[in-house]
Amino acid sequence: QVQLVESGGGLVQAGGSLRLSCAASGRTFSSYAMGWFRQATGKEREFVAAITWSGGNTYYADSVKGRFTISRDNAKNTVYLQMNSLKPEDTAVYSCAATPVAGLRISLTNYDYWGQGTQVTVSS
Repeated sequence: QVQLVESGGGLVQAGGSLRLSCAASGRTFSSYAMGWFRQATGKEREFVAAITWSGGNTYYADSVKGRFTISRDNAKNTVYLQMNSLKPEDTAVYSCAATPVAGLRISLTNYDYWGQGTQVTVSS
């Protein structure tokens, strides 16, 4: 069982940066692959980024590639999403998710545990 709590969201101007954090409970955090997803108002939840249990491999949606960076600190049971050069279209509720399945997972259905989400609003 893993419980996830996101933080770090807020209001930022276009071109600005935010760093989201996702704190996980449980002693087996390091055995879970992690992902970030987002859901804008009126739209379906979409994949943003994924990272393997070791942190050695990452994968990004084309829409955020080169601007966002996912990382993790297994000693702190935390995964991060550094978001730079933010655009108004990045506005959404961002959620982290955990899966015991190895590798990089981009489908929502691969993830077993979800956080409650944190709002990111980018003004133009």
